[in-house]
Amino acid sequence: MKLKHYLLGLACCLTLGAAAQTYPSKPIRLIVPFPPGGATDILSRALSQEMGKKLNQSVIIENKPGAGGTIGALAGAQAMPDGYSLLLTTTSTHSIGPALNPRIPYNPETDFTPIVYVANSPQIILVPLSSPAKNLSEFIEHARRNPGRLNYASSGNGTISNLSTEVFKAQSGTFMVHIPYRGTGLSISDLISGKVDVLFDSVVSGMPHVRDGKLRALAVTSLKRSALAPNLPAVSEVLPGFESVTWFGIYGPKNLPAEVVSKVNQAVNAALAEPDLKERFLRLGAEPTGSTPQAFASLVRADHAKWKKIITERKIGSE
Repeated sequence: MKLKHYLLGLACCLTLGAAAQTYPSKPIRLIVPFPPGGATDILSRALSQEMGKKLNQSVIIENKPGAGGTIGALAGAQAMPDGYSLLLTTTSTHSIGPALNPRIPYNPETDFTPIVYVANSPQIILVPLSSPAKNLSEFIEHARRNPGRLNYASSGNGTISNLSTEVFKAQSGTFMVHIPYRGTGLSISDLISGKVDVLFDSVVSGMPHVRDGKLRALAVTSLKRSALAPNLPAVSEVLPGFESVTWFGIYGPKNLPAEVVSKVNQAVNAALAEPDLKERFLRLGAEPTGSTPQAFASLVRADHAKWKKIITERKIGSE
Protein backbone atom coordinates (compact mmCIF):
# COMPACT_ATOMS: atom_id res chain seq x y z
CA MET A 1 0.00 0.00 0.00
CA LYS A 2 2.82 2.39 0.87
CA LEU A 3 4.52 1.55 -2.44
CA LYS A 4 1.27 2.30 -4.28
CA HIS A 5 0.96 5.70 -2.62
CA TYR A 6 4.59 6.44 -3.36
CA LEU A 7 4.17 5.57 -7.03
CA LEU A 8 1.02 7.67 -7.31
CA GLY A 9 2.80 10.63 -5.75
CA LEU A 10 5.78 10.14 -8.04
CA ALA A 11 3.50 9.99 -11.09
CA CYS A 12 1.79 13.19 -10.00
CA CYS A 13 5.12 14.97 -9.58
CA LEU A 14 6.32 13.77 -12.98
CA THR A 15 3.08 14.91 -14.61
CA LEU A 16 3.29 18.35 -13.02
CA GLY A 17 6.96 18.62 -13.96
CA ALA A 18 6.23 17.81 -17.59
CA ALA A 19 3.31 20.23 -17.67
CA ALA A 20 5.52 22.98 -16.25
CA GLN A 21 7.79 22.67 -19.29
CA THR A 22 4.97 23.73 -21.64
CA TYR A 23 3.26 26.15 -19.26
CA PRO A 24 0.99 27.93 -19.96
CA SER A 25 -0.96 25.94 -22.53
CA LYS A 26 -4.45 27.12 -21.48
CA PRO A 27 -6.06 30.16 -19.80
CA ILE A 28 -4.96 31.05 -16.28
CA ARG A 29 -7.46 31.77 -13.50
CA LEU A 30 -6.46 34.67 -11.26
CA ILE A 31 -8.50 34.53 -8.06
CA VAL A 32 -9.32 37.88 -6.44
CA PRO A 33 -10.68 37.45 -2.88
CA PHE A 34 -12.66 40.71 -2.97
CA PRO A 35 -15.80 41.90 -4.81
CA PRO A 36 -15.85 43.30 -8.35
CA GLY A 37 -15.33 47.05 -8.54
CA GLY A 38 -13.04 47.35 -5.53
CA ALA A 39 -9.43 48.51 -5.62
CA THR A 40 -7.96 44.98 -5.72
CA ASP A 41 -10.35 43.90 -8.47
CA ILE A 42 -9.66 46.95 -10.64
CA LEU A 43 -5.92 46.58 -10.18
CA SER A 44 -6.07 42.86 -11.02
CA ARG A 45 -7.92 43.53 -14.27
CA ALA A 46 -5.36 46.10 -15.33
CA LEU A 47 -2.54 43.67 -14.56
CA SER A 48 -4.19 40.62 -16.13
CA GLN A 49 -4.30 42.16 -19.60
CA GLU A 50 -0.59 42.92 -19.75
CA MET A 51 0.34 39.74 -17.87
CA GLY A 52 -1.61 37.71 -20.44
CA LYS A 53 0.33 39.33 -23.27
CA LYS A 54 3.65 38.39 -21.68
CA LEU A 55 2.53 34.78 -21.15
CA ASN A 56 0.79 34.50 -24.55
CA GLN A 57 -2.29 33.22 -22.77
CA SER A 58 -5.54 34.61 -21.38
CA VAL A 59 -5.64 35.54 -17.68
CA ILE A 60 -9.21 35.38 -16.40
CA ILE A 61 -10.26 37.14 -13.20
CA GLU A 62 -12.43 35.13 -10.80
CA ASN A 63 -13.82 37.07 -7.85
CA LYS A 64 -14.33 35.02 -4.68
CA PRO A 65 -15.25 37.58 -2.00
CA GLY A 66 -16.31 36.97 1.57
CA ALA A 67 -15.03 36.86 5.15
CA GLY A 68 -12.56 39.68 4.62
CA GLY A 69 -10.83 37.87 1.78
CA THR A 70 -10.57 34.53 3.58
CA ILE A 71 -12.82 32.61 1.18
CA GLY A 72 -10.86 33.56 -1.92
CA ALA A 73 -7.50 33.09 -0.24
CA LEU A 74 -8.51 29.60 0.88
CA ALA A 75 -9.55 28.77 -2.69
CA GLY A 76 -6.09 29.84 -3.84
CA ALA A 77 -4.44 27.66 -1.21
CA GLN A 78 -6.52 24.62 -2.17
CA ALA A 79 -6.03 24.93 -5.94
CA MET A 80 -4.13 22.35 -7.98
CA PRO A 81 -0.41 23.31 -7.99
CA ASP A 82 -0.15 23.49 -11.79
CA GLY A 83 -0.06 27.27 -12.26
CA TYR A 84 -3.54 27.58 -13.77
CA SER A 85 -5.10 28.92 -10.57
CA LEU A 86 -3.23 31.81 -8.98
CA LEU A 87 -4.19 34.29 -6.28
CA LEU A 88 -3.82 38.07 -6.32
CA THR A 89 -4.23 39.28 -2.78
CA THR A 90 -3.27 41.96 -0.26
CA THR A 91 -2.16 42.84 3.23
CA SER A 92 -5.65 41.92 4.47
CA THR A 93 -5.40 38.17 3.81
CA HIS A 94 -1.74 37.46 4.53
CA SER A 95 -0.59 40.07 7.06
CA ILE A 96 -3.45 41.56 9.07
CA GLY A 97 -6.09 38.81 8.85
CA PRO A 98 -3.92 36.02 10.28
CA ALA A 99 -2.65 38.36 13.00
CA LEU A 100 -6.19 39.27 14.03
CA ASN A 101 -7.62 35.75 13.78
CA PRO A 102 -5.31 32.82 14.62
CA ARG A 103 -8.12 30.43 13.59
CA ILE A 104 -8.07 31.53 9.97
CA PRO A 105 -8.39 28.35 7.82
CA TYR A 106 -5.00 28.59 6.12
CA ASN A 107 -1.40 29.27 7.03
CA PRO A 108 -0.28 32.35 5.06
CA GLU A 109 3.31 31.14 4.91
CA THR A 110 3.14 27.36 4.47
CA ASP A 111 -0.02 26.95 2.36
CA PHE A 112 1.11 29.19 -0.51
CA THR A 113 3.98 29.70 -2.94
CA PRO A 114 5.00 33.36 -3.15
CA ILE A 115 5.50 34.53 -6.73
CA VAL A 116 5.77 38.32 -7.02
CA TYR A 117 5.17 41.59 -5.20
CA VAL A 118 2.93 43.57 -7.56
CA ALA A 119 2.30 47.00 -6.03
CA ASN A 120 1.69 49.01 -2.90
CA SER A 121 -0.66 51.80 -1.94
CA PRO A 122 0.03 54.21 0.93
CA GLN A 123 -2.35 56.33 2.96
CA ILE A 124 -2.41 60.04 3.68
CA ILE A 125 -2.95 61.76 7.01
CA LEU A 126 -5.91 64.15 6.83
CA VAL A 127 -6.97 66.84 9.30
CA PRO A 128 -9.73 69.49 9.22
CA LEU A 129 -8.89 72.94 7.88
CA SER A 130 -9.67 74.18 11.40
CA SER A 131 -6.83 72.11 12.87
CA PRO A 132 -4.04 74.24 14.39
CA ALA A 133 -1.52 71.85 12.81
CA LYS A 134 -0.19 72.98 9.43
CA ASN A 135 2.30 70.10 9.16
CA LEU A 136 2.98 66.73 10.74
CA SER A 137 5.42 67.99 13.39
CA GLU A 138 2.87 70.54 14.57
CA PHE A 139 0.16 67.87 14.71
CA ILE A 140 2.33 65.59 16.86
CA GLU A 141 3.10 68.45 19.25
CA HIS A 142 -0.59 69.36 19.38
CA ALA A 143 -1.53 65.76 20.21
CA ARG A 144 1.19 65.46 22.85
CA ARG A 145 -0.04 68.62 24.55
CA ASN A 146 -3.60 67.28 24.59
CA PRO A 147 -3.45 63.59 25.53
CA GLY A 148 -6.85 61.94 25.23
CA ARG A 149 -8.55 65.10 23.97
CA LEU A 150 -8.04 64.35 20.28
CA ASN A 151 -9.82 61.57 18.42
CA TYR A 152 -9.23 59.73 15.20
CA ALA A 153 -11.56 58.05 12.72
CA SER A 154 -11.05 54.70 11.04
CA SER A 155 -12.92 52.34 8.73
CA GLY A 156 -13.42 49.92 11.62
CA ASN A 157 -11.63 48.00 14.31
CA GLY A 158 -8.71 45.99 12.96
CA THR A 159 -8.69 47.70 9.55
CA ILE A 160 -5.61 49.21 7.95
CA SER A 161 -6.68 52.76 8.87
CA ASN A 162 -7.13 51.74 12.52
CA LEU A 163 -3.85 49.86 12.70
CA SER A 164 -1.88 52.56 10.88
CA THR A 165 -3.02 55.14 13.42
CA GLU A 166 -2.13 52.85 16.30
CA VAL A 167 1.38 52.43 14.91
CA PHE A 168 1.58 56.21 14.56
CA LYS A 169 0.45 56.70 18.18
CA ALA A 170 3.04 54.21 19.42
CA GLN A 171 5.91 55.82 17.51
CA SER A 172 4.91 59.43 18.18
CA GLY A 173 4.13 58.98 21.86
CA THR A 174 0.61 60.35 21.51
CA PHE A 175 -2.77 59.22 22.81
CA MET A 176 -5.93 59.74 20.76
CA VAL A 177 -9.38 58.20 21.14
CA HIS A 178 -10.51 55.79 18.42
CA ILE A 179 -13.87 56.39 16.69
CA PRO A 180 -14.59 53.51 14.30
CA TYR A 181 -16.86 54.03 11.28
CA ARG A 182 -18.16 51.55 8.70
CA GLY A 183 -15.77 52.86 6.09
CA THR A 184 -13.63 55.99 6.00
CA GLY A 185 -16.04 57.62 3.55
CA LEU A 186 -18.64 57.84 6.31
CA SER A 187 -16.23 59.77 8.52
CA ILE A 188 -15.36 62.50 6.02
CA SER A 189 -18.20 64.86 6.90
CA ASP A 190 -17.29 64.65 10.60
CA LEU A 191 -13.64 65.27 9.73
CA ILE A 192 -14.50 68.29 7.60
CA SER A 193 -16.68 69.74 10.36
CA GLY A 194 -13.98 69.21 12.98
CA LYS A 195 -15.86 66.59 15.02
CA VAL A 196 -12.98 64.25 14.20
CA ASP A 197 -9.36 65.40 14.51
CA VAL A 198 -7.50 63.11 12.12
CA LEU A 199 -7.98 60.29 9.63
CA PHE A 200 -5.56 57.94 7.88
CA ASP A 201 -7.23 57.42 4.50
CA SER A 202 -6.25 55.98 1.13
CA VAL A 203 -4.66 58.34 -1.37
CA VAL A 204 -7.41 57.59 -3.87
CA SER A 205 -10.36 58.51 -1.66
CA GLY A 206 -8.64 61.16 0.44
CA MET A 207 -6.88 63.39 -2.09
CA PRO A 208 -10.04 64.66 -3.86
CA HIS A 209 -11.14 66.34 -0.61
CA VAL A 210 -7.72 67.96 -0.32
CA ARG A 211 -7.84 69.20 -3.92
CA ASP A 212 -11.34 70.56 -3.29
CA GLY A 213 -10.00 72.58 -0.37
CA LYS A 214 -12.10 70.76 2.25
CA LEU A 215 -9.31 68.99 4.14
CA ARG A 216 -5.59 69.39 4.81
CA ALA A 217 -3.14 66.58 4.05
CA LEU A 218 -0.10 66.40 6.33
CA ALA A 219 1.91 63.41 5.11
CA VAL A 220 1.95 60.14 3.22
CA THR A 221 2.53 56.81 4.96
CA SER A 222 4.95 55.22 2.47
CA LEU A 223 8.55 54.97 3.64
CA LYS A 224 9.60 57.59 1.08
CA ARG A 225 7.71 60.32 -0.71
CA SER A 226 5.18 58.90 -3.13
CA ALA A 227 4.57 59.66 -6.79
CA LEU A 228 0.89 59.42 -5.90
CA ALA A 229 1.15 62.57 -3.76
CA PRO A 230 4.53 64.12 -4.70
CA ASN A 231 4.01 67.33 -2.71
CA LEU A 232 3.50 65.54 0.60
CA PRO A 233 6.36 64.58 2.93
CA ALA A 234 6.61 61.01 4.22
CA VAL A 235 5.77 60.39 7.88
CA SER A 236 9.23 58.79 8.17
CA GLU A 237 10.81 62.22 7.72
CA VAL A 238 9.45 63.04 11.19
CA LEU A 239 9.16 59.51 12.66
CA PRO A 240 12.11 57.55 11.21
CA GLY A 241 11.17 54.11 9.93
CA PHE A 242 7.41 54.67 9.93
CA GLU A 243 5.67 52.89 7.09
CA SER A 244 2.14 51.68 6.52
CA VAL A 245 1.12 50.56 3.06
CA THR A 246 -1.26 48.06 1.55
CA TRP A 247 0.68 45.60 -0.60
CA PHE A 248 -0.66 43.57 -3.51
CA GLY A 249 0.97 40.32 -4.59
CA ILE A 250 0.51 37.07 -6.45
CA TYR A 251 0.66 33.63 -4.83
CA GLY A 252 0.21 30.10 -6.05
CA PRO A 253 -0.74 27.10 -3.92
CA LYS A 254 2.06 25.29 -2.10
CA ASN A 255 4.28 22.94 -4.12
CA LEU A 256 3.98 25.05 -7.27
CA PRO A 257 6.79 23.94 -9.65
CA ALA A 258 9.78 26.27 -9.74
CA GLU A 259 9.52 26.54 -13.53
CA VAL A 260 5.98 27.91 -13.24
CA VAL A 261 6.95 30.33 -10.47
CA SER A 262 9.80 31.63 -12.64
CA LYS A 263 7.62 32.09 -15.73
CA VAL A 264 4.87 33.95 -13.90
CA ASN A 265 7.38 36.06 -11.99
CA GLN A 266 9.18 37.10 -15.17
CA ALA A 267 5.90 37.86 -16.96
CA VAL A 268 4.54 40.04 -14.15
CA ASN A 269 7.81 41.91 -13.70
CA ALA A 270 7.89 42.57 -17.44
CA ALA A 271 4.26 43.71 -17.39
CA LEU A 272 4.91 46.10 -14.50
CA ALA A 273 7.74 47.69 -16.48
CA GLU A 274 5.37 48.71 -19.28
CA PRO A 275 4.74 52.51 -19.20
CA ASP A 276 1.02 52.14 -19.93
CA LEU A 277 0.49 49.77 -17.01
CA LYS A 278 2.56 51.96 -14.70
CA GLU A 279 0.34 54.92 -15.60
CA ARG A 280 -2.85 52.90 -15.04
CA PHE A 281 -1.63 51.76 -11.62
CA LEU A 282 -0.78 55.30 -10.58
CA ARG A 283 -4.24 56.47 -11.62
CA LEU A 284 -5.65 53.72 -9.39
CA GLY A 285 -3.57 54.91 -6.45
CA ALA A 286 -1.00 52.11 -6.50
CA GLU A 287 2.72 52.15 -7.18
CA PRO A 288 4.00 49.17 -9.21
CA THR A 289 6.88 47.34 -7.55
CA GLY A 290 7.90 43.92 -8.87
CA SER A 291 10.27 41.57 -7.05
CA THR A 292 11.77 38.12 -6.82
CA PRO A 293 9.67 35.44 -5.07
CA GLN A 294 12.15 35.42 -2.20
CA ALA A 295 11.95 39.19 -1.69
CA PHE A 296 8.16 39.05 -1.74
CA ALA A 297 8.11 36.28 0.89
CA SER A 298 10.46 38.25 3.14
CA LEU A 299 8.36 41.39 2.81
CA VAL A 300 5.15 39.58 3.82
CA ARG A 301 6.83 37.87 6.79
CA ALA A 302 8.08 41.21 8.08
CA ASP A 303 4.74 42.89 7.45
CA HIS A 304 2.82 40.15 9.29
CA ALA A 305 5.22 40.35 12.24
CA LYS A 306 4.79 44.14 12.40
CA TRP A 307 0.99 44.00 12.45
CA LYS A 308 0.91 41.08 14.87
CA LYS A 309 3.08 43.04 17.29
CA ILE A 310 0.92 46.15 17.17
CA ILE A 311 -2.32 44.13 17.38
CA THR A 312 -1.01 42.31 20.47
CA GLU A 313 0.42 45.38 22.17
CA ARG A 314 -2.67 47.50 21.48
CA LYS A 315 -5.10 44.65 22.29
CA ILE A 316 -6.96 45.08 19.02
CA GLY A 317 -9.60 42.48 18.21
CA SER A 318 -11.42 41.59 15.02
CA GLU A 319 -14.81 42.57 16.41
